[in-house]
Amino acid sequence: MLLKSLEFKAKNGQKVKIIEIPVLEDDNSYRFMLNLRLQTFLLTIYGTKQPKRVYSFREYLKRVLKWPDFEAIYQINLLRNNA
Repeated sequence: MLLKSLEFKAKNGQKVKIIEIPVLEDDNSYRFMLNLRLQTFLLTIYGTKQPKRVYSFREYLKRVLKWPDFEAIYQINLLRNNA
């Protein structure tokens, strides 16, 4: 899976970095939802007075999405019966 990061300056001039943003194909059904969630996440961070320096989009999605959707986006493969 291809991941990207985004860096911008907050209202107070502090640099903020968002990491682990998945890159999906154009025909992926989760692409629109991820774009919407990313915009919401950015607005939340931009509105805070003292933002952290680094945020993980993956951790944010773990909190706000249902687990089957999260697994489908990040394609988590658990190894079972691995000796």
